Amino acid sequence: MGQTIHFVRHGEVYNPEKILYGLQPGWRLSDRGIEMAHAVAEWSKALNLGAIHSSPLQRAQETSAPIIANHDLKLTTDSNLIEARNIFEGKKFELGSGVLRHPKSWRYLWNPWRPSWGEPYTELINRMLKGLFAAGDAASGKDAICVSHQLPIWILRSAIEGRRLLHDPRKRECSLASVTSFELNTDGMISSVSYSEPAKHLLQK
Repeated sequence: MGQTIHFVRHGEVYNPEKILYGLQPGWRLSDRGIEMAHAVAEWSKALNLGAIHSSPLQRAQETSAPIIANHDLKLTTDSNLIEARNIFEGKKFELGSGVLRHPKSWRYLWNPWRPSWGEPYTELINRMLKGLFAAGDAASGKDAICVSHQLPIWILRSAIEGRRLLHDPRKRECSLASVTSFELNTDGMISSVSYSEPAKHLLQK
């Protein structure tokens, strides 16, 4: 019998200014984000977990906390699960903000396939695969949870499913506190991918 490695995206972050926080420390969950984390923790009660791993960033660690509380396990922090690097980190970055239209930004936008403004997709995929298999090994045949971030989870899924890596960020199927599950066969190879939203009722709250 195989095992499943569940990648949980962290809950909503308190970010009223819509800053691209990226790898910056100190970004905490909002009140709704904490509710989302508890919704995922409730969902996780049905799982037979052998390991819970998390990105070192605060928002991921806070999302992990109520999951840990429901299982007799210790949290393992894995830097392979961290957010992707991005040159625009720390800037106000949302649709209509004008960041991408500014001439100073153009020198970073020459290669969207790499991408030229941040961590190369190949590096991102490789480290996320390391995180996935590390959690699987630590779980000793049981299922595992990895708490990570939207872009790394989406790029990993896209690579596994053979999807083009160049994409529209608005069309990622990886909502807040969602779960992207990678099923491993008995040979330890990824055989299928599924997706669920335990906190869906909180997304439009």
